[in-house]
Amino acid sequence: MRLALIFLFWFLSQPSPPSDDAQLFVKKLEDAYRRSRTLQTSFLQEYSEGGKTTRSEAGTAYFRRPGKMRWEYASPEKNLFVVDGKFAWFYVPADRTVSRVAAKQSEDWRTPLALLAGEMKVSRVCSKVSLAADQPKDESLVKLGCVIRGTEKDAKSGASHDSAYFEIARATGELEKIAVLSAGGVRMEMRFSNWKYDPPASEELFHFQPPPGVVIVNGDQLLAGPSDLAR
Repeated sequence: MRLALIFLFWFLSQPSPPSDDAQLFVKKLEDAYRRSRTLQTSFLQEYSEGGKTTRSEAGTAYFRRPGKMRWEYASPEKNLFVVDGKFAWFYVPADRTVSRVAAKQSEDWRTPLALLAGEMKVSRVCSKVSLAADQPKDESLVKLGCVIRGTEKDAKSGASHDSAYFEIARATGELEKIAVLSAGGVRMEMRFSNWKYDPPASEELFHFQPPPGVVIVNGDQLLAGPSDLAR
């Protein structure tokens, strides 16, 4: 009897399998944002290559289901990126130009972020989710690793593949950071703060009307970085 109790205590004290833990936090992340139709947040966006930061930008982002986003870049210069559900627009006031492309063609690097404007189902973006080996020093956070859907074959063969990492609050599932690493070694990191759920935001906020005199450039491909979107 005593041996059985010792075994039972040992069994109950063992941690849950990592895959189960990962799915628990995935559900927390999805539930944290699924209840709100519109979201608002402050962001800091950084691009790096070879361990060196190549660009850093900050501003305010808005998301609205289904499929709409607005990114207002305030520094180091003012730019605007709007996805209205049909087109993606990138407006550079200083250049008096705006690039326009079909929304579906601008999703590659923004797919993890587009979760916030969609059904908020991580499985639509990630073919596999697991607890990351390098967990944050802040124990109130947890880091999830994601194999970007469509790159599974590369992952299985050991070749480089696109991946993403989500850092979320353990207690609430609120998103603190997303990092996307391309097979080519370019890293995009987005930090979030001051989340607002269903803030006052009109529908016009997610539409773009080119100012008079602004040149519209139609593109067939947008690059990963927001400042590169006009190329």
